[in-house]
Amino acid sequence: MEPINEYTGIVYPLEKVNVDTDQIIPKQFLKRIERQGFGQFLFYHWRFDDDGIARSDFSLNEEQYRSSSVLVAGKNFGCGSSREHAPWALLDYGFRVIIAPSFADIFYNNCVKNGILPIALPQEAISEMFSKAFDGYSLTVNLQDQLIQDQEGLRVTFDIYPYWKEMLLNGWDEVSRTLSLEHKIQKYENQPSGV
Repeated sequence: MEPINEYTGIVYPLEKVNVDTDQIIPKQFLKRIERQGFGQFLFYHWRFDDDGIARSDFSLNEEQYRSSSVLVAGKNFGCGSSREHAPWALLDYGFRVIIAPSFADIFYNNCVKNGILPIALPQEAISEMFSKAFDGYSLTVNLQDQLIQDQEGLRVTFDIYPYWKEMLLNGWDEVSRTLSLEHKIQKYENQPSGV
């Protein structure tokens, strides 16, 4: 995984609540065994019609949002089934940061484990971001300082568990985190038996 410390990206506003994992990545695309290649199916039924043609009425298909990498969404984002494919699809499409008033717990954990920074903020801050999110609006997220800023004076702090913060700052998954303690593991294993 790539570390995240300070990250700046164009915002895509998804003004929907209770977006579930089947809307993020529909079940018919879960047959792949590798983590790559899911981005093309992100929000598939919203982005494409039954013939696979891009819908003109879904904003992610608009030119101004095609290079977005910060997703701002409504409450309870990532609810539904616990499929890890949902963060895989978001990351493969290019989203590194997701901001919402609340997340489904399993989805939140799956994001962190796959290198996406999920940030829960009050609805007032989300609404302000929605109101500005056009014509290349971007946010800068500083994970070390737990601060979000824009060029128009917005400054919002956020909370994150120290364990998740350490993993994202270092680009670790849980295996990498364990291996970072290899010297302690080796010391323990080198003790004489019975100690």
